[in-house]
Amino acid sequence: MKITDLDEIIKKLPKAPDIQGRQDFFNSAVIVPFIEIDHSIHLLFEKRAANIRQASEICFPGGKHDPDTDESYQDTAIRETIEEIGILENQIDVLGRLNTLITPMGVIVETFPALISIDSLDDVNINKQEVEKVFTIPITQFQSIAPDLYHVRVEIQPTILDQNGDSQTLFPAQKLGLPEKYHQPWGGNKMRILVYNTEYDTIWGITAEIIHNLIQLLNKK
Repeated sequence: MKITDLDEIIKKLPKAPDIQGRQDFFNSAVIVPFIEIDHSIHLLFEKRAANIRQASEICFPGGKHDPDTDESYQDTAIRETIEEIGILENQIDVLGRLNTLITPMGVIVETFPALISIDSLDDVNINKQEVEKVFTIPITQFQSIAPDLYHVRVEIQPTILDQNGDSQTLFPAQKLGLPEKYHQPWGGNKMRILVYNTEYDTIWGITAEIIHNLIQLLNKK
């Protein structure tokens, strides 16, 4: 294709923008489960099983997007919710979609608020291989408190030490003739970490960011 073929260029452009390099990230999707208990809206949380990745942490139902089986990220969120808490698809009424979350650790999270049609937590049948327990917290509780705010430093390391203590160059900035500042660690930007301290457990990280985003939307006048 020659650069003069403008019509061909236009045809190649996406109809809607996506995230550049998405395929290089860990793509996931979660349901933010709303449950009505005693005429009050609660959020349902999982405590992850002790023998899996991110063990014993608090999260929403969800997981990794499988492009071979999931037609959409909403399908991912629903599939994972069914697998983890043992409810039926017709008990999940997706209400919309929150903002896409991208973390400095290379994780993309698509988030779907949904009404879960159960009378109580007795109606769920958790997958013990993935979930230790579930619990709910009234959404008004998050509207009345602000999360604690902390920061960590995220730094780019062009060279690391391997398991034997030997230096291993990941990015040969000097050999590539790049400016000297890239020959050593650079960046060092601060990344915020939100933490909600609740009576059940500490909720932090990605889950806290999703809650914070939701509450900001709900509190908007």
